[in-house]
Amino acid sequence: MKKNTKQNIISLFENWSGDQVVNTELIPPSGSYREYIRIIGKNLTVMGVYNSDKKENNAFITYSRHFKSKGLSVPEILAVDESMDIYLQDDFGDTMLFDYIQNEREGDHFPESLIWILKKTIKELVRFQIEGTDGLDYSVAYPRAAFDKQSMMWDLNYFKYYFLKLAQIPFDEQLLEDDYLRFTDYLLQAPSDYFLYRDFQSRNVMLKDGEPKFIDFQGGRKGALPYDLASLLYDAKADFSEALREELLAYYLDELNNYEDVDIAGFKSHYYGFVLIRMMQAMGAFGFRGFYEKKEHFLQSIPYALRDLKEVLQHLDFPVQLPELISALESVCDSEFLKTVGVSKEEKLNVIIQSFSYRRGIQPDGFVFDCRIIDDPVGDIRFEDSHMSSEFLPTFFKEETSMHAFLKSVCAVVDIAIDKSKKQQKKQLEIYFGCVGGQHRSVYAAEFMAEYIDMKYDVEVNLRHQELDNVVA
Repeated sequence: MKKNTKQNIISLFENWSGDQVVNTELIPPSGSYREYIRIIGKNLTVMGVYNSDKKENNAFITYSRHFKSKGLSVPEILAVDESMDIYLQDDFGDTMLFDYIQNEREGDHFPESLIWILKKTIKELVRFQIEGTDGLDYSVAYPRAAFDKQSMMWDLNYFKYYFLKLAQIPFDEQLLEDDYLRFTDYLLQAPSDYFLYRDFQSRNVMLKDGEPKFIDFQGGRKGALPYDLASLLYDAKADFSEALREELLAYYLDELNNYEDVDIAGFKSHYYGFVLIRMMQAMGAFGFRGFYEKKEHFLQSIPYALRDLKEVLQHLDFPVQLPELISALESVCDSEFLKTVGVSKEEKLNVIIQSFSYRRGIQPDGFVFDCRIIDDPVGDIRFEDSHMSSEFLPTFFKEETSMHAFLKSVCAVVDIAIDKSKKQQKKQLEIYFGCVGGQHRSVYAAEFMAEYIDMKYDVEVNLRHQELDNVVA
């Protein structure tokens, strides 16, 4: 974010709130070109947004105010400066539903507490689609007011040019275009007088105080019901099992039954068609961001998408024939090149363990354990300069201090940290042990911990001693 843009957002915050900014946090970019910065005041914390696309800003702000009036959990728009392309909105924190899923799942098992959060999210989706469309000004929709034939053809050609072609999948272009026209005609038979969120996936749902909050609906427009549910359940890296998808689909249909005049049969007959077009749109994005823009994160989603595509192809039972499209999709599933894209050898977690001296100090980026609470061997009359080559220190710490009780507690903390770091696919974990001189208590504790972790976990362990390493150097 440019310095003047940041200052403009700070000024907008201070003029709106009367509060004084004490800190800011730049939010890492994701798949969009919008820029976010957290503004932390003495009394308030909000999210500042910059986006040079005025039409997209207008759509988001208009939608957000409308949905807020319907009691939906969207950010409140707090202040807007259209001339600067900036605005302030509620800060929903940093916990995405996607991250929560990765942290709480146990392999392929989803605990009931996690399934309940997913069902809460789906319940709110139904409200967006049916209650949210009432009175919504679709004239501000961007780039189109409906998920119509033109929108569908854009998505299908996005898939063709940025996925099929870049992945070198063979197809007959004219035959594929003919299938596209038949496919879109079929999809357009579905009832479509609902709000289509457009990108209803787990990275666009935040969790705050245990409740789902919703962002990034600026691409919304009128459309059919199945598309958004497909976006959530077939989000590639969310990696839902087929059984869980079936359970959540059944829950969604139960929620639809609470509303009159919803064509449940029409939903079911078109559901997998919208699953397919949503998956093709997503794969187009993976190709554009990954193959074209060289962003590794998007390539890593492709193996998940291939697995899901194989499952979806088994469900397809269209009343129209789409031979070239199905052939191209089967070639995608069989592509040896695509099976290896984004798949790299799993990197082991790198655990750095370091002893240090509080006299000199450090700038830690991890856990810090203070060994000064343990008796200092230097004060013992048996202490000698040659103690490092003797059994004095191990015996002293094991038998005459609370060192091992201390380390037992530290091990419990470290176990949690390592398990969480591996689950979140973090690359590095740092653990520090400090004492006054950085040569005895902290060294012993660091070496104990390095051996403990090396014996228990399949990780890389790097042991460093701030003071002893400097002496050797």
